[in-house]
Amino acid sequence: MRAAVLVITGVMVAASGCQPSPSASNASQQPERRREAIADARTSRAPAQVRIEGDDALAEVLSWSLPDVRIDDPARARAQARRALARGDLFETPGSAIPLLIALQKREPGNAQDARLLEKAQAALLAQAWIALAGGDDLASLRFAQRHGSVLRALWPEHPEVVRYLQAVDRAGRAFEEVEAGDRALRAGLLDIPEQGALAHYRKAQALWPALARVQQGLTAVQSRLIAQAQVLAGQGEFDAAYAMLARAQRVRDDAEAIARARAGIEAARADRIRRLGDEGMMALGDADLRFARERLAEILRIAAPGDPVSVALRERIDQVSRYGLFRPGQVFSDALADGSRGPMLVVVPYGEFMMGATPDDPDASPDEQPRHAVRFDRGFAMSRHEITVGEFRRFVQTTGYVTRATRRGHSIVYDGRSGNFLRASGVDWRSAYDGRPAADDMPVLHITARDAEAYAAWLSEQTGAHYRLPSEAEFEYALRAGGGGRYPWGDGPPAPGQANLAGSRDVSPQGRRWSNAFPGYGDGWWGPAPVGRFRANAFGLYDLDGNVSEWVADCWHKGYRRAPSNGAAWVNPGCRVRMYRGGGWSSAPLQARAAWRASGGVDITSARVGFRLVRQI
Repeated sequence: MRAAVLVITGVMVAASGCQPSPSASNASQQPERRREAIADARTSRAPAQVRIEGDDALAEVLSWSLPDVRIDDPARARAQARRALARGDLFETPGSAIPLLIALQKREPGNAQDARLLEKAQAALLAQAWIALAGGDDLASLRFAQRHGSVLRALWPEHPEVVRYLQAVDRAGRAFEEVEAGDRALRAGLLDIPEQGALAHYRKAQALWPALARVQQGLTAVQSRLIAQAQVLAGQGEFDAAYAMLARAQRVRDDAEAIARARAGIEAARADRIRRLGDEGMMALGDADLRFARERLAEILRIAAPGDPVSVALRERIDQVSRYGLFRPGQVFSDALADGSRGPMLVVVPYGEFMMGATPDDPDASPDEQPRHAVRFDRGFAMSRHEITVGEFRRFVQTTGYVTRATRRGHSIVYDGRSGNFLRASGVDWRSAYDGRPAADDMPVLHITARDAEAYAAWLSEQTGAHYRLPSEAEFEYALRAGGGGRYPWGDGPPAPGQANLAGSRDVSPQGRRWSNAFPGYGDGWWGPAPVGRFRANAFGLYDLDGNVSEWVADCWHKGYRRAPSNGAAWVNPGCRVRMYRGGGWSSAPLQARAAWRASGGVDITSARVGFRLVRQI
């Protein structure tokens, strides 16, 4: 294998962890020793004792022999040697500087000019060798450095500078072997076990050659794998084991930022798990399942800090539920807030079961709405009688100082009457109507995220001592259908007059626009959302589920209903970034007004078409 030629153009450098070669001028201060070494190399060449491991290609790299050179014209050969030396062509071919100079000394022994040139060539070769070794972060550079070592060992095996270089290149070779062993162990998943793990091999390589970049890459990979395993353990609720794994990762390398991010992720997973366990425990209490709720409390106590508010709330709720009175189906009520005012009006939805999703014969059905499956609620729940209003949300903001996502961001999506499109507009938040103008207090609150809605639910829970939350997708469709099984919430035909605020062909915008895809012959008198409760209630006594605005639910996005919960619980993934919303709205075409229709949006999405209502455990 021919090695690439490295031209010397500047100051000689040395590999970190290896001793640098003296400069050519320093080397020439010992002419007698150099001439003796050169004479030894010229008259008696010992076999090169080069470290060889690997395939035949490596053996070719490390097996160098002096090319045969025939000198017919010494002056011409000397000039050729000078030119080769000047361009850094030192040893590979009969026309390289060192083979020519050695042949000239055989032809004209004792020629001082040739001896000086050979000393310069020797110094240049050492300089090339050290530079090659200094750049040896990849295997090709190492082979180039080893090739130079083979030449130096063949010509001047006992020269002190050569000895130092050969020791350095041998350390580099062994460091590469350890890195390769570390890479194999990493691929096998053997991370930090003693002796055999990737970390042990990378540490050995680091001791041999501290500046080798692949060592740092390997250590980073080991640490990243350990951090990933810690995150998996945290996701499984094994937080003690997660922190033990994180401690192992911290011992690999000093990266405080990566460890801090991982620790924050573990704590976020802990908080998320505690919250979800609390929700599950509260839902279990709503189903009178004390055993399950106590199991969830025990799990919270295992992973949470003493006095965690979720565990305190769940413990108190467990204590109360055995003495909690029963509501009756269809009952309308509200909870008292801490200041003596009342919360949103609620309706008790009766327990029961229904078929969730689109029927196979629905021509507009999406695969995301199937398969149709049975969902059963063993206990009723209370749901907001209508969407949460601007006035109700205002009370929350004024009491807590909460800042919504749209307020922080400074914009939301509104309907632009001039263009007839939905556009991003600045200065729009929960106080704004669908078109960006100020909203009245009896209008459904818009321009909020699912997280904003959950913050409002948490505040209501704190104010009332009851447990409020977003409805699950199953709860929403169950309440939307209200015992029916038709294509639309009201049945299979078109909406009756006054049914809901939907896109109808008779609706006209203030600018004279009409819907291009609407219910034929239907008009509800509103272009945009209407004040809540203006249309007829459904069979459960709930308003505006089938129109006005679509509404956030608790579920994360899943493609279709395979493996969906059958008990009506929310289908969630920790940390999901896409949430579901359901129900028709003021701009909903017929396809979007179907009872099975579902849509998704990012956790930070806000718009003029999506609001929310809440469920309260009873």
